[in-house]
Amino acid sequence: MPTFPKQKPKLNPTDIFKNVRIVLCQTSHPGNIGSAARAMKTMGLNQLYLVQPQKFPDAQATALATGAADLLENVIVTETLSEALTGCAFAIGLSARRRYLSHENVNVREAALQANRIAAAQPIAFVFGTEMSGLTNAELDCCQLLAMIPANPEYSSLNLAAAVQIVCYELRMQALGGVLEGNSNKAYGLDDAAPELATNEDCERFYAHLEETLLHIGYLNPNAPKKLFERLRRLYSRARLEKEEINLLRGVLTLTQVPRKHKKY
Repeated sequence: MPTFPKQKPKLNPTDIFKNVRIVLCQTSHPGNIGSAARAMKTMGLNQLYLVQPQKFPDAQATALATGAADLLENVIVTETLSEALTGCAFAIGLSARRRYLSHENVNVREAALQANRIAAAQPIAFVFGTEMSGLTNAELDCCQLLAMIPANPEYSSLNLAAAVQIVCYELRMQALGGVLEGNSNKAYGLDDAAPELATNEDCERFYAHLEETLLHIGYLNPNAPKKLFERLRRLYSRARLEKEEINLLRGVLTLTQVPRKHKKY
């Protein structure tokens, strides 16, 4: 009897959701946490992170989660956004208003396209701020991209869970092969493998090394280094540094602090 090679199991396109986190920062209403969990589960996502929630666990969160209480049972609660982004290579901050920072601003559909591309290989996160004021500039400094939901400009305020629902829907549509017109694939060619990006902790170690070096050589004022260094962080954040690039830059910083002596011939 002839034998035929076994076919490889067909991959589920939504398997990339294992690499997608929804991060809620300093959520004030526990009901929004439950509603966000429900919104996630309807679209197939299940990794929910909470940064300093005011009330959690809470009965109201469980009640509004309805059939998504299992997501709440597996929630990861952290003290800082940096902790919630541990292992992530890419973080997208959500904002209801345009921020005049150096971050690239895109609509949520393009953000989902870029996120799906990277999540095929590495963990990524969508980061949401508190209900009243959104993400702080310091929290946005932990993100590489800023996304907006193009709502009615005369009334653009969205409930937190509704915003999570829209993001999860766009992620699912992209994972299932939705094709967009325009130049949404400019960040990564559709036929190119996405590079291995530096993780959040790789970047934070680089930033600490950079600040130490710039203080050492007198570039930063030790009495007021913050403002200039924030601009430098954003500059490197826009570059979406790859793991290898971080290593190259840290090598430069090391030799900047302790230059190598050249041999005389």
